[in-house]
Amino acid sequence: MCVESDGCEIEGCSSSDEVRTLSGSMSPALKSNPDLHPCKPGQKFRAALLRCRSPAAAAGILSFGNVLNYMDRYTVAGVVQDIQRHYEQSDSGIGLLQTVFICSFMVAAPIFGYLGDRFNRKVILSCGIFFWSIVTLLSSFISKEYYWLFVLSRGLVGIGESSYSSISPTIIGDLFTNNSRTMMLSVFYLAIPLGSGLGYILGASAKVAAGDWHWALRVSPVLGITAGTLILLFVPEPKRGSADQMGRIKTRTSWLCDMKALAKNRSYVFSSLASSAVSFATGAFGMWIPLYLFRAQVVQKTAEPCTNEICSSTDSLIFGAITCVTGLLGVVIGAATTRLCRQKTERADPLVCAVSMLGSAIFICLIFVVAKKSIVGAYVCIFIGETLLFLNWAITADILMFVVIPTRRATAVAFQSFTSHLLGDAGSPYLIGLISDALQQSYATSALWRFLSLGYALMLCPFIIVLGGMFFLATALFFLDDREKADKQLNQLTRPPSSVKVTAT
Repeated sequence: MCVESDGCEIEGCSSSDEVRTLSGSMSPALKSNPDLHPCKPGQKFRAALLRCRSPAAAAGILSFGNVLNYMDRYTVAGVVQDIQRHYEQSDSGIGLLQTVFICSFMVAAPIFGYLGDRFNRKVILSCGIFFWSIVTLLSSFISKEYYWLFVLSRGLVGIGESSYSSISPTIIGDLFTNNSRTMMLSVFYLAIPLGSGLGYILGASAKVAAGDWHWALRVSPVLGITAGTLILLFVPEPKRGSADQMGRIKTRTSWLCDMKALAKNRSYVFSSLASSAVSFATGAFGMWIPLYLFRAQVVQKTAEPCTNEICSSTDSLIFGAITCVTGLLGVVIGAATTRLCRQKTERADPLVCAVSMLGSAIFICLIFVVAKKSIVGAYVCIFIGETLLFLNWAITADILMFVVIPTRRATAVAFQSFTSHLLGDAGSPYLIGLISDALQQSYATSALWRFLSLGYALMLCPFIIVLGGMFFLATALFFLDDREKADKQLNQLTRPPSSVKVTAT
């Protein structure tokens, strides 16, 4: 027999069971008491619901929400030509959509990081996902005279998605530890490439199925509201640091103290700069690679230039599918490789990231060598290069969990997100386009030179990736020291329950 948190009996439990309370904590089993009353039907349902709040289920729900986060973000990219035609905008006007989204996302991230370290995280997550789902749905009804309102809606969506990206990894970090945490974070960060690829596919497929691009923005909101509801019902709110230390946090540091500590954390700083390099490359590829491959086919005379009709979305669909598959392979290989290498060296996490980044740069360089002659060869290089690039997503998050104490992890995740967007994909698509335009103005415009100029501009990405690999090597130098410092700080901020003494007055 078990006792629920409000003092009623729950049938079907043995005396050795434990019951999870509404706060997410575990109450020790109590023996049968004649003073207890039977549970009412609603209380039995609530108790059964609480039993479903397992860490694995919570991680799965949070990962599902992260897939939707990135899927919604890249759905617009799948129908960007239709949006441009509908609102009659120039290239710079369409580019404003991504700029406004990323700017609002990275500005809001530190704010949600602060809130996530101090208030109920799953409530913030649910509110954020409900918010961006509703805004995305409403944006599909904006008429062509109000393009500024459509741009504003993308900024509001960025704020909502920022809350999710900043806080959700810290809940997983407090539910698991060691290799289990690495595996669960790997599944969670699989959402980045998987959701991005599905965004391209969803946008193009929904447009074709409905005959109207607006329906591409009406699918993900329904799924988003579903995910937000699941988070409220089944995701617990674990105590910060509960997976790392059984003791109780007795003091809480100020926001200014947290920022000073993060600035002095060398592993955190270098891994954040490395993440910026990854973000730079993925942001540029997501915007330009499908167009680059289309121009390559025009040069090979296997495709006609896009004129007045709607351009083919074949390359976007193929690129989206490759991104999904390589994301899955990269995350799985990264988690397995890290677990194996930890048996050889304690610096395995940053070293695996560094090697994968340097290997990725080689194959991404080869894309621009073979694309002129073979599209299939270019896709093979994209496949291998993206797999190696995506290999470090979850490992980077695990590095943060090792070197940052639990009470400032949400802040650390938020500012790492801010840095990676500020130095990465907030400017890389525009910068690549700017370089390509400058090169085209230097020579007579032709199909061949449009293809070559974009390829030359994209060649900047492998050099940035190599720089990111060097930052991961720098992280490896300080990783053990920073992890030891984090353990010591955690011990200072916690005390075992048995050490609490009661003094008579």
